[in-house]
Amino acid sequence: MSDNQNSISLNKYISSTGLCSRREADKLIEEGKVTINDQVARKGNRVEEGDEVKVNNEVIVPKTKKVYIALHKPVGITCTTDTRVEGNIIDFINYPERIFNIGRLDKDSEGLILMTNDGEIVNKILRSSNKHEKEYIVTVNKELSRDFIKKMGNGVPILDTYTKKCKVTKIDKYTFKITLTQGLNRQIRRMCEFFDYRVIGLKRIRIMHIKLKGLAYGNWRYLSDKELAKLEKLTESSDKNSIY
Repeated sequence: MSDNQNSISLNKYISSTGLCSRREADKLIEEGKVTINDQVARKGNRVEEGDEVKVNNEVIVPKTKKVYIALHKPVGITCTTDTRVEGNIIDFINYPERIFNIGRLDKDSEGLILMTNDGEIVNKILRSSNKHEKEYIVTVNKELSRDFIKKMGNGVPILDTYTKKCKVTKIDKYTFKITLTQGLNRQIRRMCEFFDYRVIGLKRIRIMHIKLKGLAYGNWRYLSDKELAKLEKLTESSDKNSIY
């Protein structure tokens, strides 16, 4: 363990292995499941070259190549890394290395979700203060009113708070497009329910600059170099010492 300039924080080291995000790494450390050179680690510890880090008594090492994937998640797949859950996203994508999803998409929803082994990018994308956009197409059970569209965009009281103002555009009688910068639990469905509408179809078509267009249902692809370069630029201002 070291404090010199060539060392890195323990939670960052753990996330760089693709095991989990820094937030989850802190939890592992607090639970006493992490050791450095066979000594139980504490939050704030740092790792230098030559140190052996173990989680649950298994040695972990940083990934040499980072993976960034865009998946068109089908309805019925659950966004969890717990492979004990039937229909989990890890078994569905069946990638040969350990990866995990960035954020979530409801089991009943389809569309774009990003997956990676880069714990650092998870923090930067999900931090609500960065105001990264996510765009959805939503179909409801009855005809849309002008009043509904207006009120959805102005903020809705759900989960003991008000949703942030957002852009809502009517597509046809039963379908609208909505762009969010926050990710409350089942947010769109709860917003619609507040106005006595029921969501019967929900598809995420964009995360930041990354689009679902052209990606077939159930398929995945690697992010392009152009997408990765813009992603790095959009997240570079994120506080490196913060977590979502």
